[in-house]
Amino acid sequence: MQQLSALLIVLSMVLSQAGVSTKTILPDDEITPAADINVLCLPGVYLIQPADCIPAGPSLVLTSLARLGLYLPERPLPTQSPDTELSLMPATYVTARKESIPLFDSLAAAEAMSTSQTLSPGMKYLSIDQRLEHNNAIYYHLRAGGWVEGGSAGTGCCIYAGRFQGQLFQKTPTSNLGWFVEETRSRVAPSYTAAITGQHYYRENLVAVFDIRKVGDTEWLMIGPEEWVERRTLKRVLVNTTPPDGVFGDRWIEVNLDEQTLAVYDRRELVFATLIATGLDPFFTRPGLFQIQQKKELETMSGAFEADRSDYYYLEDVPWTMYYDQNRALHGAYWRTIFGYPQSHGCINLSPGDAHWLYDWASVGDWVYVWDPSGRTPTDPSYYGPGGA
Repeated sequence: MQQLSALLIVLSMVLSQAGVSTKTILPDDEITPAADINVLCLPGVYLIQPADCIPAGPSLVLTSLARLGLYLPERPLPTQSPDTELSLMPATYVTARKESIPLFDSLAAAEAMSTSQTLSPGMKYLSIDQRLEHNNAIYYHLRAGGWVEGGSAGTGCCIYAGRFQGQLFQKTPTSNLGWFVEETRSRVAPSYTAAITGQHYYRENLVAVFDIRKVGDTEWLMIGPEEWVERRTLKRVLVNTTPPDGVFGDRWIEVNLDEQTLAVYDRRELVFATLIATGLDPFFTRPGLFQIQQKKELETMSGAFEADRSDYYYLEDVPWTMYYDQNRALHGAYWRTIFGYPQSHGCINLSPGDAHWLYDWASVGDWVYVWDPSGRTPTDPSYYGPGGA
């Protein structure tokens, strides 16, 4: 018994040095040993009440952490990075100035400034298959046909795939997880007055998330033993392997509008997750349960929603597009530099590499579950039009 007591004391000291409080975390009524048991359990995790010992002291600490998905020593998330070649672009793109620009039928017409039509003012990205320097000028030939003059168009060549990609999962993690969307340092407790830890996190760092706690008006996330960050700095994937109501089968795509994350489940296991960009107020992405209707490797998208067409956009060869709700689609967004915030006209924007992975995984008919746990997104179907990029 003296050896057991000494072992418990040593473990308590180790846990304390590791930044884990040795105070009782679970309520006392969690411990209901039989009346004739007076033996402490060996330090360990006891998710089921043992019949022959009392799981008190360090065991209670370890068990309470395990209920949150946190084990000591800490276990890394079971992830692996997707193939970086998925981010290779299927076309070459140039940006065009906001003002209207002329389009020419031929190179000769471009030199003569004989305009065949004009591309409207607004955000424009063009897909090209040829860049030509001729008579001290630069011309681009569009894959869709026609030429633009580089100088007068204000084009800048070329757009390359963004570096961000989500993560593949070898098995479903035991906790939630999330990406940081801004640089931050963690604290030892959920409070602005708590000491700062030695951990420094940068945008797109991925961590496990074990708990959430509201202190005053601020929500805090527990990302490790005695390690907390403000919720606003991190976008979570709320792991749930139970199919949403209405889903038939064991595979679906889940879009969390509040967190701006996407999770993919196959055989009721989390297999992929990433950051996204969905509809910006008032062009919300509509919540609901949908199915993929059509897949297109390349798709040109254009439109405007404001009466004065001040939000006009023209996007050539949008890669790896999957329509699921009228004009709303999951697709690559080569024009975006960051994800994790609403930015679109209703579509679900992914990095090109993520869209490519999802396009390869998904089939027509697969379920797409879009929801907003905060309740801030309108749910009335009459609010929504056909949507856009």
